[in-house]
Amino acid sequence: MAPPPDSVPVSAPVPQPSPPDGAPLLTMTGITKSFPGVRALDGVDLDVLPGEVHCLLGQNGAGKSTLIKVLAGAHRPDEGEIHWRGKPVRLSSPTAAMSLGIATIYQELDLVEDLSVTENVHLGHELASAGFVRAGAARTATADLLTRLGHGEIDPDTLVRDLSAAGRQIVSMARALSHDVRLIVMDEPSAVLDPDEVDNLFRIVDDLTGAGVAVVYISHRLEEIRRIGDRVTVLKDGRAAARGLPAHSTPTRDIVALMTGRNVEYVFPERPAEPAPAEGAPAPVLKVEGLAREGEFAPVDLELRPGEIVGLAGLVGSGRSEILETIFGARRATAGRVLVGGRPLRPGSVLAAVRAGLGLAPEERKAQGLLMLESVTRNVSVSSLARFSRGGWLDRGGERSAAQASIRDLSLRPDDPDRPVRTLSGGNQQKVVLARWLLRGCKVLLLDEPTRGVDVGARAELYALIRRLADDGVAVLLVSSEVPEVLGLADRVLVLREGRVVHEAPARELDEHRVLDLVMEGSPSR
Repeated sequence: MAPPPDSVPVSAPVPQPSPPDGAPLLTMTGITKSFPGVRALDGVDLDVLPGEVHCLLGQNGAGKSTLIKVLAGAHRPDEGEIHWRGKPVRLSSPTAAMSLGIATIYQELDLVEDLSVTENVHLGHELASAGFVRAGAARTATADLLTRLGHGEIDPDTLVRDLSAAGRQIVSMARALSHDVRLIVMDEPSAVLDPDEVDNLFRIVDDLTGAGVAVVYISHRLEEIRRIGDRVTVLKDGRAAARGLPAHSTPTRDIVALMTGRNVEYVFPERPAEPAPAEGAPAPVLKVEGLAREGEFAPVDLELRPGEIVGLAGLVGSGRSEILETIFGARRATAGRVLVGGRPLRPGSVLAAVRAGLGLAPEERKAQGLLMLESVTRNVSVSSLARFSRGGWLDRGGERSAAQASIRDLSLRPDDPDRPVRTLSGGNQQKVVLARWLLRGCKVLLLDEPTRGVDVGARAELYALIRRLADDGVAVLLVSSEVPEVLGLADRVLVLREGRVVHEAPARELDEHRVLDLVMEGSPSR
C-alpha cells in the first residue's frame, strides 16, 4: 500500500474559549510534595487565567521545578487538588497533561541530539496514516512551525546536536506548539538567548496569549517579568509567599524580599579604590597575543594581572565563550599564543593549561563542568587526584577532608561532602566548580556565565566570592550575557562584536547603554 500524500496544514494558534464565568483555566490548591528528607512543596496554591502570562518566581530550592513537574504530570502530588477549566483532574503522567493541552519547556531541554529537528518536534506523536509515517508531512509541518517561531532558516532535517543552544530552544518550543496547547510552561526560556532572540521570544508569547493560550513563565531576570508578565506568584521554601501580584507595579524590592525573606540589594562588592599605576602593577599572569580561531573570532590581545577581574561583553555568538575555551586549550587556536607567567602554553592542551594554573567554569556547568552522579567530594577533587595518590592508592580520607575544607570556605549548602552534586541548587553547583579550582591552587580563573540559572540571593554570594578571590590574588576573566553583571564585577571590560574587540575601557567609564550601543553597531577601537 502506498503511503498517503505528504501534506498537513499548520495554522496559527486557534483562539480558545474561556472557562465558564471567567474562571481560571488552571487552579492548583494545597499542592504538597515530599521527597526523602525534604518537603519540596508545602500547600502551594496557584491559579492561571486564560491568555495571561503568569510569572513564577523564587530562589533555587523554593519549589518552582517541583511545582511545574506536578503540572506537567512528571510528579504526582502527595496532597492537593488540580482543577482544569473548572473540573478536577489527575495529571498522572506527561501524556495526561499533554492531552489536556499543557506543554512544558524545561530549562534542561529534553531533546534527542541524534535525531533530526523534525523527529524531535513530532517525537511521541508522529504523523502517520495507514501504518505509514508521513515523513514529508512531518517535515512540512515542522518547517511551518519554525517559520511561525521566526526561525524559518533552521533546516528540519538538521540533527539537533548540530544546532546552537538558541536553536535547540526554538526546537523545544516548536515541539510544544505541535500539540493543541492551551497552557505552556516556560522554564528560563531566555537563558541562552541574545537580546534579539529574547525580542522574538516575547513576540511568540504575545501571539500565544492573544489567542487565549496561557503562559507560566519562570525567570530569574526581573526586568523580563516587568516587560512580559501580567501577574506574579512568589515561592519561598515550598510555600507561596505571595500570589497574583501585579507584575508591572509591584516594586522590585518587595519581590526580592518575598523571594529571600530579607531585603537584598543588587549591589556588587566594592572594587579597589583605584587601579594600581602601570609602573607599580604586578606583571601580567596571563597574556593573550593575537589569539584567533578562523570563523569564530579575530585576533585578540589582552593582559590579566593578579587580583584583576576583566570582563568580556558581547552578544551570543560574538566569540566570548570561544575565546575562553581557546585560552583554556579546549579549542585549538589558528593563530596567536597564550602565556602564563611569561611562558607560552602548548596550543590545544587542557592539561597544559591546568598545570600552568588555569581553571575554567564553563557555561554549561551540568554537561561540561560537573560529574552529576558523583559526590561533591569527587567533583571538587577530580582535577587534583594526584595530590591524594599514595603508591597507586587513593587516599580517600585526605581527599574528603580537603574537599570539605574547600566547600566550607565557600559556604556550600548543605555542608555535606558526600552529597550527590546533582541534588544541589544551581548556585551551589557553581560553588563546587569553583572549589575544584581553588583546591588546585589556580592562578587564573575563567568564568563563563557564572550566574546563569542562579537565584538572586545566590548571585549576591557568588559576586562576593568572585571579588574575594580577586582580592586574594586570583586573576579572573569573566564572560556574562548580562551587561550589568560585567560592569558591576569587572575592573576592565573588552566589548566584542562579531568576533572582534571593538572597545576596551575601565568598567567605571562605561554604562549599560554605551556597551549595548557598541555590541550592536560599534566599530573597532582601542
